[in-house]
Amino acid sequence: MTAGSRGDVAPFTGLGHGMARAGHEVTLVTHGRFEPLAARAGIGFHALPVDPRAELESSRGRALHRSTTGVGKLVRVVAMARALAVEMTDDLVAAARAADVLLLSGSVAPLGHAVAEGLALPSLGLNLQPLAPTREFAPPMLGTGSWGALGNRIAGAGLNLAVEQVFASALPPVRAQLGLPPLGTAAALRARERQGWPVLHGFSPQVVARPRDWRCGLDVAGYWWPYDEDERLSDELRRFIDAGPPPVFVGLGSATVPDPGRISAEIVRALRRAGLRGVIQRGWAGLSAIGDDMLTIDEAPHCALFPRMAAVVHHAGAGTTAAGLRAGIPAVPVPIQFDESFWAARLVALGVAPRALPLRRLTADTLGAALVRVTRDAGYRERAQALGARIREEDGVAPVMAALDRVTG
Repeated sequence: MTAGSRGDVAPFTGLGHGMARAGHEVTLVTHGRFEPLAARAGIGFHALPVDPRAELESSRGRALHRSTTGVGKLVRVVAMARALAVEMTDDLVAAARAADVLLLSGSVAPLGHAVAEGLALPSLGLNLQPLAPTREFAPPMLGTGSWGALGNRIAGAGLNLAVEQVFASALPPVRAQLGLPPLGTAAALRARERQGWPVLHGFSPQVVARPRDWRCGLDVAGYWWPYDEDERLSDELRRFIDAGPPPVFVGLGSATVPDPGRISAEIVRALRRAGLRGVIQRGWAGLSAIGDDMLTIDEAPHCALFPRMAAVVHHAGAGTTAAGLRAGIPAVPVPIQFDESFWAARLVALGVAPRALPLRRLTADTLGAALVRVTRDAGYRERAQALGARIREEDGVAPVMAALDRVTG
């Protein structure tokens, strides 16, 4: 069970496919627009009613751009998600009634855990970001630097309470419907912690090591890759790539931006100043470019595309960051919101990106300079290739299978 944008869904298609190959019957429970992802992976699907893209393009979604800080934007998102959580509740319960065990992403865990408890089902948490409080770094979703050991821990606890508030309206009727006693959101969070509820994290320990102060039951499994078997590039895209030196990929994933025309123009100027060709992914931001040295594309499998690029310029979402690392390609991260600044900082610290370039600071000059560095300094590619080789050796599915055996055994 998961909710959010494509990046919150796609990794679970590969995980689900791996579990299905091991003999499990797997159903992906998420927004209806992502049903084709489940179909390609050969797993079942149960639709949730909310369309995340429509919400981001609505008036309240566009209002997110008025917040310039991670905290301010998070407050707006919590308010928007709180209303949407109620709409998804009936379908989450209906899907759970047909299940033997629930695997819950961080975006639905508070509600899903209550459903599992009410139906006497075992459950696991599956997080794509490190959400539990730690002294070692500030909460990734706030997009800030470190506040010191104590400050990081306090901020992490506060963020978790804020996430619980997303479900403050949805939880009471669900608990009543399933015969559970009333329980406030903070108390529900404390109960999960006391129980040592198991949560696995879908990122590489070579990218983010397991914090030493995490409680028992919080583990780092390794990446869960989107199902990508037999995914190929279009003929047009292959012809463009083959027509010259490796281009640079530019895409902002599921992020929306207030002025796609201006941003597209800055990106094109930056690429041309650096003497580079570009593959521009339209995405939810609506980017575009014209010219013989540029190609605008819609969706394309990162697993097939990224290894053929000179570098990748992306929003540093968890999934796109992972895809670039897997391909062994250097990056210029352009974080926009939430955990993207965290992943961008990790790319810089790992030596596979020259700097983080937040979208609000993106100009032809700043992006062009970063592109020159990342494509002409061979060290970035060498470090990216070495890290990518190690990451490709990891198996993120096996720890989930082992945890599943523990909770169902």
